[in-house]
Amino acid sequence: MFAGSIPALVTPFEQNGSFAEAAFRDLVEWQIAEGSSALVACGTTGEAATLPKDEHFHVVRVCVDQARGRVPVIAGAGSNDTRVAAENLAAAKAAGADAALMVPPYYNRPNQEGIVQHFAALAEQAALPIILYNVPSRTVTDIQPETVARIVAANRAIFVGIKDATGQLQRVSEHRALIGPDWIQLSGNDDLALPFNSLGGVGCISVTANVAPRLCAALQTACAAGDHAAARAHHDRLFALHTALFSDASPGPVKYALSRVRPATPRGLRLPMTWPGEPSQRAVDAALAAAGLLEPIA
Repeated sequence: MFAGSIPALVTPFEQNGSFAEAAFRDLVEWQIAEGSSALVACGTTGEAATLPKDEHFHVVRVCVDQARGRVPVIAGAGSNDTRVAAENLAAAKAAGADAALMVPPYYNRPNQEGIVQHFAALAEQAALPIILYNVPSRTVTDIQPETVARIVAANRAIFVGIKDATGQLQRVSEHRALIGPDWIQLSGNDDLALPFNSLGGVGCISVTANVAPRLCAALQTACAAGDHAAARAHHDRLFALHTALFSDASPGPVKYALSRVRPATPRGLRLPMTWPGEPSQRAVDAALAAAGLLEPIA
């Protein structure tokens, strides 16, 4: 159910900071038409940290409503408070999401036992599948492979997979050895999606797919078909874009990139996030041109 190219959708905002619902619906429609296999609403790239709870799950409901069952919708729902995370899971279910993407508790810095107990408490009342999201660069907390295995062994029906953004490719093999080859592993790093899949991954929860959904989907399709040459060609075409989209604080560069390939998209971000600086904009423009998504700038 969760494989292929899965964009971690930006949340379009007007310049005054209000949610641009019509633009978001257009983005969802375009993503589905371009071949994205599922959608993440209100993840990191969706500026979830700036969304109050009611607005957060309104965005999820809009995504579900627009997708109309054509692709699964995964709702960002994590919290550093176990009780709040449980409430978020219930809200994600009520909003119609097909699964929840859950980071381990951030800022608190629990030990591995605390992480296990956090997810065990969530599993007791979880009403929908959970995809673990391990992103130590943002959460500080790293779910070690042995800890992942403990979490999954306790309730595999709930913990269906992981978005791994550690950048440590050996984790794919470690997870396969500890949990089994059929457990869902999704890359959280666009630039590593190709080798990640070669090691046993089945897709990528992607930033780049916001602006290059057809190319990202084609890469994943080639990987699934075992066509390494085609997958590598797509990877090479996209590689500069993967890098450029993190040339300034995300999601600034990807929102800038989206404004270049879809000019009608509102350009707002919510503080403390800001529009990327000129060097980042130049890098994004050059990468979009290299990928064939924008005419080269003279």
